[in-house]
Amino acid sequence: MIDKNVVTKAVDEWLQKGDYYLVDVEMTPDDRIVIEIDHADGVWIEDCADLSRHLQETLGEELGDYELEVGSAGIGQPFKVAQQYRNHIGKEVEVLQKNGQKKQGILKEVSEDGQQFTITTKEKQQVEGKKRPVMMDVDKTFDINDIKYCKYLLAFK
Repeated sequence: MIDKNVVTKAVDEWLQKGDYYLVDVEMTPDDRIVIEIDHADGVWIEDCADLSRHLQETLGEELGDYELEVGSAGIGQPFKVAQQYRNHIGKEVEVLQKNGQKKQGILKEVSEDGQQFTITTKEKQQVEGKKRPVMMDVDKTFDINDIKYCKYLLAFK
């Protein structure tokens, strides 16, 4: 049985030659190794094939009877690593908080340690001197541990 750390180390070796980053390595009970990578400009099928070949050459027989699946982090899927947040700064995201509240807005910034991020939302605010609330930009900061997910919001306009 192959160790997840061995697989991760082999993936990291391949990642050093480009601007790709590791999103996830999952080893399933049905003997599948699922590897997700990403890149600011997207991932090409050729890159996935190249990583797959690298793993087969590097790990060889250690892969044994495992089924190897290499792919990109799916668009519209929840972010798993801080780099995904950074790549989507300036883009619209959806945040589902653990309390069930959903917020949509533009991803403004991500903390240095990747544990917090800020989005700018449009909300009605009461302004002094105005009878009715006015739509204004409001910054909301979230802690990664206080949300269920944050994901890129696909917009078909």
